[in-house]
This record gives sequence, structure tokens and C-alpha cells, in this order.
Amino acid sequence: MIAKDIMTKDVITVSPTATVKNLAKILTKNQISGAPVTDKKGKILGVVSEADIVAKRGKQVKDIMSKNVLGVTDDTPVEKIASVMTTHKINRLPVMRGEKLVGIVSRADIVGAIAMGKHIALHTPIYDL
Repeated sequence: MIAKDIMTKDVITVSPTATVKNLAKILTKNQISGAPVTDKKGKILGVVSEADIVAKRGKQVKDIMSKNVLGVTDDTPVEKIASVMTTHKINRLPVMRGEKLVGIVSRADIVGAIAMGKHIALHTPIYDL
């Protein structure tokens, strides 16, 4: 499986000038825990999450967003995505095709694929209970 098989295609993005209060409303309304921050042309400037709201100070999204964005391409294997998420302790990765945002993969997307019985060879310990 690759990113395009499990990614969310209709990505909810936020503006860097959105208020933190408005961001909190967007996350709550859409039942998501984070979102890419994009400019008017759709270029990714950062990623913002609930953890940023709780841990950082600022009035606007640009004040609290993470600016070092890790992303993957739509043909990145899910196993690699899971590894990047685990290594960098992040919950979501933007999926890019060149400079264009085409989707997002979250830990929930990976768990959902596993729950649906899709084969994903994650390197996790197997416990024989």
C-alpha cells in the first residue's frame, strides 16, 4: 500500500493569519487534530495541531505552527510513512505531488486501513498473549 491508497484527499487547511481561536473551532468542527497551513496559492507554510494550541503562545496560526514540514509523495509506502511518523513523533504527514498538496495521511488513516484488513507490514512487536 502507498500513501494515495489511504490518504485523505479533501484536506482541511488553515491560513497563517487565522486566529488561534478560529483554528480551534475548525479542528473541533471537523473532528481533526491538526492541519496544514497554506498561503493563498496553496503552498504549505507549516503544520499546526492541537498540541501547538495547548503548548505555544500566539494570537495567529503563524505564531504557533511548526514550520519544518515533513511530507511524503503519493507513492510513498505506508510502512515508510509509519516509520517517519514514529521517528519524528508526528501524527500527520502532508502528501505532495511536486509543490502541490494532494492529501494528508494521519495515524488514524493507517489504523483505519489496518482495521479494514488491508495488509500493511509495520515493524511492530507481536505479542503472543
